[in-house]
Amino acid sequence: MTARNIRRSSPVRRQVLGALGAFGAVAAAPLTVRALGIAVANEAQTTAKNVDAPACVLTPAVGEGPYFVDERLHRSDIAGGSSDAGVRDGVPLALKIHLSSVRDRSCRPIAGVQVDVWHASAIGQYSDEPAGFGQASTQGQTWLRGYQISDASGNVVFNTIYPGWYPGRPVHIHVKARLFSASGKTAYEFTSQLFFDDAVNDLVMALPTYNTRGSRGTRNANEGIRDDHHSLLARVTPMPNGARGYLATASLGLSLGPTERTVVR
Repeated sequence: MTARNIRRSSPVRRQVLGALGAFGAVAAAPLTVRALGIAVANEAQTTAKNVDAPACVLTPAVGEGPYFVDERLHRSDIAGGSSDAGVRDGVPLALKIHLSSVRDRSCRPIAGVQVDVWHASAIGQYSDEPAGFGQASTQGQTWLRGYQISDASGNVVFNTIYPGWYPGRPVHIHVKARLFSASGKTAYEFTSQLFFDDAVNDLVMALPTYNTRGSRGTRNANEGIRDDHHSLLARVTPMPNGARGYLATASLGLSLGPTERTVVR
């Protein structure tokens, strides 16, 4: 594409962010995309015997929120190379999302779906946003945003950081799955959010950079992330071999047939 096609959601829904304090953290070298893939594969192989297969149920939809920007950034590494302190000093997170079909309860993997993710930095900021409502001006920056196309196994993998918090929301990552027609129009769109166990959130939010902004007031239970939305909780484990950071795996059950495909723009 020669021209950037940007879509923003209504500012009316923006969450009011608190004032940011000073921050500091011990920098951590991000995983390379290759190392990320190896780490995820090794973790999956090690724990496969102890993990139940994803339930063949439709994943609940959750609102897009005010910070979606259709950047059209086809990349797996959405954190590497950023000079922003809230990204550079964040805790590394390897995120793997598995897509499966719930049509006719087949639960087969879905290939060829565009999966966008976007989330806040360690200090609760989003990239490519104007200043206002506690959000610093980050226009022109595109960290912690990007998309991948699901592979033959229905998987996408991202190299990112553990998301930070901002007032009114629990710790979360936004995710959007889309298919496109031959003319480029959206033929299918599903939007949801992924959440993390608050026991792990507490550990991460106590670390430098994350811990400079006071206590977060909104936890999973405050937003109804209970048994009826249990599928939105990602499975989080420490990075293998003593590496710094975490691995997060999540499943999306979509109302799509496993043979449906997207036209990649």
